[in-house]
This record gives sequence, structure tokens and C-alpha cells, in this order.
Amino acid sequence: MRKIYLGVLALYLGILSSHAQTTNQPVKDSTNYESRKLKIDEVNFVSAYYQQNGNNSAVTGGIGTENLTDFANTLDIQLSKLTNNGHKNTYTFELGVDHYTSASSDQIDPDAFTHASMQDVRIYPSLNWTNSNEKTGNAFGLTASYSHEFDYQSVGGGLNLTLVSADKNTQFDLKAMAFLDTWTVILPVELRPADYGSGSPKDPRPVDHKPRNSFSAAFSLSQVISTRLQALFIVEPSYQHGLLATDYQRVFFNGNFETGAGPFNSVFNERIENLPDSRYKLPIGVRLNYFLDDRFILRTFFRYYMDNWGIRSQTVEFELPVKFTSFVSLSPFYRFTNQQGTRYFAPYGQHSVTETYYTSDYDLSTFTSNFVGLNLRLSPPKGIFGVQQLNTLELRYGHYMRSTGLNSDILTLALKFK
Repeated sequence: MRKIYLGVLALYLGILSSHAQTTNQPVKDSTNYESRKLKIDEVNFVSAYYQQNGNNSAVTGGIGTENLTDFANTLDIQLSKLTNNGHKNTYTFELGVDHYTSASSDQIDPDAFTHASMQDVRIYPSLNWTNSNEKTGNAFGLTASYSHEFDYQSVGGGLNLTLVSADKNTQFDLKAMAFLDTWTVILPVELRPADYGSGSPKDPRPVDHKPRNSFSAAFSLSQVISTRLQALFIVEPSYQHGLLATDYQRVFFNGNFETGAGPFNSVFNERIENLPDSRYKLPIGVRLNYFLDDRFILRTFFRYYMDNWGIRSQTVEFELPVKFTSFVSLSPFYRFTNQQGTRYFAPYGQHSVTETYYTSDYDLSTFTSNFVGLNLRLSPPKGIFGVQQLNTLELRYGHYMRSTGLNSDILTLALKFK
């Protein structure tokens, strides 16, 4: 796997080197026509390794291992072309590939020797086109995306709009996205009807497929308040409809119940997770960046979140980039979150049999969390390791701690070629 990604990097480095040697200069003929050719602006490669541990797996009803690893890689290529009317067309193609392993997902069918959900590969390409006015800064663009993994497929589309004030001190951005998704409905082994399949490609028995559609928008207003202070205000409403519960997550009750609609197991007083089929979300955020001097920048962020499931949360984040030189900086960061959980949550064995909706997923519970880390950024004028086209390297590490006992670490490498 590592050799493949290094090979990809070498390939694009070669492309950029070749491009640098044959930079297209405007060529004018006797009719004063100026040629405009498509060129590569930059290539970005990001690779991240994530690992978590905990003992509140939703797959097994709120107890059991949450051990999970994820190796995520994205490569995006940005190309542009100037038009004769002073506009710039930018085309960005991104390809993401994640490989994850999940001990808790393997408990969907613990009697099986291997299960497809224990490890999987997610592939998600996307394409964006943006047309911008070089003089005014205004822009308009369109995006298309696709994602595929073992039990989930997604097709997305959206638009983006940027409006900049005449003095360049105020900018308004709008992004709107729609994702039309399809779940493969996989059930815990003990809750499957006799003729219901496991979802494995090797299993000929049928399984259900259900939709989950998501619609979101992001409105942001950025303002240069002074030479030292900049502010950004963000509102990101969204709406989801369809299968919002995860049907292979178990819920255990505190009393006997009569069998009703949906999969059940009366021996263990067990059902699959059940949640409403619609959800409204409203995050509101404010970001302030203050330039203390040429070496220090204080970045602060606050976000308030609410939804119609009863979840409320507040997040505060601080980051202090320190410039040691014009091309070396170190940024410690810290984020704190306090969340009030959904009314539908209860731990293992504490749900009442009279409840309509129920989950033991601790991501939806009440908790506090801390995330702390450090970011190193290198951008020397002669390029990283003397390679002129490799102009930026960032290495970022973060450690996450949640009051429910979940802990995780993430290490990220980002490379930019220009």
C-alpha cells in the first residue's frame, strides 16, 4: 500500500517538473489573440492514520470494544484556465481512498469466521468547477461526488457562490449540497429472518436497501475588522430523511415485551436501533483570528449545535501558530466540546419497552470531550528537501479524549505541489 502511494507522488512530481520546464507563456499573433491554456495550479496529497479504543460499542448495545483503525488518503489536482473576458475557470478533481478495520462491526455476526464489515475500503471521487472573476473576486461553481463502501453508496451534487465587496474587506460564501444515499440493510445475525441474507456478496439470499437523503447549506460572512483582526460567521443548516438508524446496532431493554413490528429477539430482550426518519441540524459558528505580531496568530472558534432529536452542544477551539521563520511554523491547538445527548439514548439494558425510539450509540449521548495536538508546517523557498515543486509539508498530530471512555489518536501528513 505504501509503495503505491509513493509511486503516485513520484508520478505527479514528474508531471509538475515537466510542466515547470515548459511553462506556457501567452503567445500573441498578428491579430492580437492571446492564447489561454489549461495549466496545473497545485496538487495536494493528504494521508492520515486514525486509531480509537473504547468500551461502548453500539453494535453490541452500548458495551464491548470500539477498537477501530482507519488509513485515509486523498489526492486532489487543481487545474485552471483563463478566459478572454478576465475570468478564471478552476477544475478540481479529488480522489479519496480509506481502508478501515472495526472490531465492533465484526460482532454483527460473531459466529462467522470473517465478516465483510470488519474491514472495508471506501472510495470517494469528486469533481468541482468554479468560474471566478479575477478583478472582483466573485465566483460561482458546481460540484459532483460519489462514495462507495461495503454497505453504503452515495451520489452528491452541489453549488458554491462567492461575493466580495468592492473594498475586498467583506466576503459572503454560499455552499449547497445534496446527497442521495442508499443503505444495504444489514441486521445482527440473531435478528435476521430465516430467509434474510447477511449482505455478503457470497450470500445469495436477498437483503433490503433503503434510502438516506441529506440536504445541507453553508452560509458564511467574513469581515476584515482591522489590520490585526478578522472575523468569520458561519451558519450550516441541514436536513436528513430516510433510514437514519443503523440497523446492525443492537438495543437491549430492561423488561419483557411482546413481539411487534421489526426484528426482535425475545430471549435477550433485544431489538435493532430505531430512530426517527427525519432530522434537522443547525450549527452556528464564529471564528476570530487576531494577528498579535509577525510571529504569533491567535485563532479562536466557537460553535453552537442543535437538532430536533434534542442534542445540544458547545465547542470552543484555540490555535496559536508560531512562526519561527517565514517558512517554519508550529501550531499547538485545543478543542473542548460539551454535548447534551438525544432523548432517545440510554445505556445497555436501560431502555424501557414502552419507548418508540431507542439507541445505545454513545455518539448521541451526553458527554464532554477534549482534543489537543500540534501542527508543524514547512514551506521553504527552495522547496521541501530541495524539490522546488514540493513547496509545503504539514505534519499534524491530535489526541482525543471523551468522558465516556473513548480515546483516539490521529496523525496526518499533507503535501502540496505547485
